[in-house]
Amino acid sequence: MRYSLAVPLTAWCQLRRGEVLGLQRGDIDLLHGTLRVERAVVLPPGGRPIVGMPKTVAGRRTVSVPPNVLPAAVEHLASFVGPEPDAWLISANGGSPISPSTLELAWRQARLAIGRPDLHLHDLRHSGLTWAAATGASTRELMALGGHASPRAALRYQHATEDRDRALVNALAELDLPATVTPIRRSAE
Repeated sequence: MRYSLAVPLTAWCQLRRGEVLGLQRGDIDLLHGTLRVERAVVLPPGGRPIVGMPKTVAGRRTVSVPPNVLPAAVEHLASFVGPEPDAWLISANGGSPISPSTLELAWRQARLAIGRPDLHLHDLRHSGLTWAAATGASTRELMALGGHASPRAALRYQHATEDRDRALVNALAELDLPATVTPIRRSAE
C-alpha cells in the first residue's frame, strides 16, 4: 500500500520510475489536478541513490493528473506523506526517500502476485503514452507528456494497432456517404 501510488502515476501520468521517486508533497496541486516533475531519484550501478534532475531538460515539466488518479493521490497523501512541502511522496516508514531498487522489489512482488512476472514498471509508462497516442495526441503532445527531448523518443509510442487501424478506415468510410444534390435554377430576370 505504501508504494502503490507509483503504479497509477507511472501509467496515467506517464512518469519514469525515478521521476515518481523524486516527487514531494509540494509538487502535487490537488486543486488544479497537476504535478510538477522537478527531480528524479536514480541508482547508479553499484552506488547509492542520488537525487538529481530528470533524465532530460524536457523532463522538468508540469503534467495533469487524470481525475481517476486524484482520489488515490488524496488518500496516499493523508496516509503516508508528512505535511511538509518537501516530504517525499513515495517514502520509507521514517519519511526518507526509497531507492529505485526498493520500488523494483515491491513491483516484483506485486506482478508475481497477479501472475504477470513479465511486466516491467516501465511498461506502465509505455502503456500510458500509447493510450495518449491512441486518443489522438500529437507527437509534440506526447513529447510534453513523456518529458522527451526529441520527437524520435515520442514516436515509439505511436505504433499502430489493428483496432486503431479498423477505427481509422471506418471513419474514412463515413466520408464517402452519398450526397444529395439540389439543382439550382436560374431565376428569370
